Amino acid sequence: MTVAAAEPSVEPGSFALESKLATALGSRTAQAVERAFGYRTVGEFLSHYPRRYAMRGELTALDSLPLDENVTIVAEVLEVRERPMRQRRGSIVEAKISDGNGVLILTFFNQSWRQNELQPGRRGIFAGKVGSYKGARQLAHPDYELFDEQTPRTVDEAEAVRWAQAPIPIYPATSTIASWQLAKSMALVLDGLGRVDDPLPAEVREARGLEGHRRALELIHRPSTEGDWKGARRTLRFTEAFVLQTALLQRRAALRSHAAIERRPKPGGLLERFDAALGFELTEDQHEVGREIAEDLASAAPMNRLVQGEVGSGKTLVALRAMLAVADTGGQAALLAPTEVLAAQHVRSIAKVLGPELSAELIPTLVTGQLPAAERRKALLRVAAGQARIVVGTHALMGDRVTFADLGLVVVDEQHRFGVEQREALRLKGRTAPHVLVLTATPIPRTVAMTVFGDLDVSTIRQLPAGRAGITSQVVPLAIRPAWRSRIWERLAEELAQGRQAFVVCPAIDQKQTEDDGEPLEPAETDAAPAATVLATLAELREHPQLGSARIEPLHGRMAADEKDRVMRAFAAGDIDVLVATTVIEVGVDVPNASAMVVVDADRFGVSQLHQLRGRVGRGGVPGLCLLVTRAVPGSVALQRVEAVAATLDGFELAQVDLELRQEGDVLGARQSGGRSSLKLLRVVRDAELIGEARGHAAEVLAADPGLAGHPALAEAVRRRLDDEASEFLSKS
Repeated sequence: MTVAAAEPSVEPGSFALESKLATALGSRTAQAVERAFGYRTVGEFLSHYPRRYAMRGELTALDSLPLDENVTIVAEVLEVRERPMRQRRGSIVEAKISDGNGVLILTFFNQSWRQNELQPGRRGIFAGKVGSYKGARQLAHPDYELFDEQTPRTVDEAEAVRWAQAPIPIYPATSTIASWQLAKSMALVLDGLGRVDDPLPAEVREARGLEGHRRALELIHRPSTEGDWKGARRTLRFTEAFVLQTALLQRRAALRSHAAIERRPKPGGLLERFDAALGFELTEDQHEVGREIAEDLASAAPMNRLVQGEVGSGKTLVALRAMLAVADTGGQAALLAPTEVLAAQHVRSIAKVLGPELSAELIPTLVTGQLPAAERRKALLRVAAGQARIVVGTHALMGDRVTFADLGLVVVDEQHRFGVEQREALRLKGRTAPHVLVLTATPIPRTVAMTVFGDLDVSTIRQLPAGRAGITSQVVPLAIRPAWRSRIWERLAEELAQGRQAFVVCPAIDQKQTEDDGEPLEPAETDAAPAATVLATLAELREHPQLGSARIEPLHGRMAADEKDRVMRAFAAGDIDVLVATTVIEVGVDVPNASAMVVVDADRFGVSQLHQLRGRVGRGGVPGLCLLVTRAVPGSVALQRVEAVAATLDGFELAQVDLELRQEGDVLGARQSGGRSSLKLLRVVRDAELIGEARGHAAEVLAADPGLAGHPALAEAVRRRLDDEASEFLSKS
């Protein structure tokens, strides 16, 4: 279905940004827009900004048209006809136009309604790229504007020149709604839009020389000159940064306004006993971040801190020490993990690090959705009674049946897998506001941390514990070196021959399941062959002559929880040589004897995912080897991603490279904010300085007016900016 060509008439000033889109466009068109883009209100629709602008070209006479150039002409329709296409279904509308000196053909595919507009005798301005068909000059799908019937034969030359020089907005479109249809709908919305209050305080707008908000919306969608849309973008980009930072700073202040219980470890208590029994020295970074967390926990305001660190830098140990500090005060800590495999691994590793005596006192307890009913009941009772001082689980921790005796600390592992509403759902299980510690092994450039996690204090662990043997990464570019394929499994066999273990990672489980655990694949830039699968690769390895005696097993998200747990235990114990897996092993899996990893179709994974996966090897005294196998073609962004990962082990450098390669994206998408929310004009790499300046302005406004009572337009913009879940988060806070 396409947008209706007919335009309902509207009165100027008849609707506002929060008005339903159907009010402006009619229900049929509004439904088509909602299906295509998800927009429901006038404000959402107007934030669908042009992705670029085209120029019509100089005003040109028909008898001197240059081929393959954009031109603009003033002409009259001589005749119009429609004929069926010969090779496929559909029709072509052809209109012959003339300026009195030459003739040009206009062609439109499957747009019969054009005949109603382009009637013989109608005059107008026509623009497009000149092509040639059977020796005749033509414009395919040109842009045009017809004059009123009363327009004199002598057209206003100045008006025609202005029209020719006006930029044409090109919108992100779909197969059902074309860019030109969006432009028509935008014009209709703007014609009926009333007064728009500016979210930017007047003093901020004037100090930065920005347009008013209503004027900026007009100029970005209907510019007369290049300067118009550039000025509008500058205004709207800063406004986006300012509104976003205001929302994040408000949330930060709201969280800190709650009273929390001070959690100070006891002299000679659980934390001191744990530290005394620890058989190694913490790194300087671990000491520093531990000190920051201890200060937060000792405060009457709830901690809200993000700890980011390299793969294997010891973030979980830092979090465990925070849990013990809370347990010293009689409180409980809940660790939220993204997968059942990781949750089970956390419980085992925590119990191992604590030792039998402390484990008996703290009773680390697992809560997941796939626990057998009897085990789940016992676990929930231990949690509710306060016996379990450390509780580890998946999303199941947020269920209604899970209650805590005294929840003092919430630890969220791998923040990028969760949204703020999930963090909030667990936080609300505390009788008083619990402290919150968020962990991520996906290093975050400062601008992203400020943009995405602006409500959190950020700590960083860069140092790796001593004794790590390191990892060597190698790209295996099969599109360039197809003969290298046979060497991949030979190299794997060589590692196994030394008594070591290996991972083989595939992007899909089988041909019907192209993603795992909700992680979407990167688009392929290869020979379009299907993604490598766990099941096919498993069969290939078991039949390989050099791997005949190897114990090879699969691990993926469709397996039952107890089966996944059994496989992971067997691999950790050395009873499995090769694990053929999906990204369920991306985080938290710690098997020091695993020395090799082969990532098949590595171009199907993102930069941070590849870095995370690689971090599963080289964790002990055994050197790690990571082979990144790709069919991506030379020069593709996909191959650049893989080569970037192989070039460095610095996750912070890779995070910056990832942003620059992607250039833009849903930085505040579902995994970050919990719903339909994304950056429109703002780009965190390019606009780092702008984001910082906007944050400074937002902080000044909130310092003088924390509730934004004196800034109702800004308060409304913040409300519109956040999705339903995030708005609920603010109201609960």
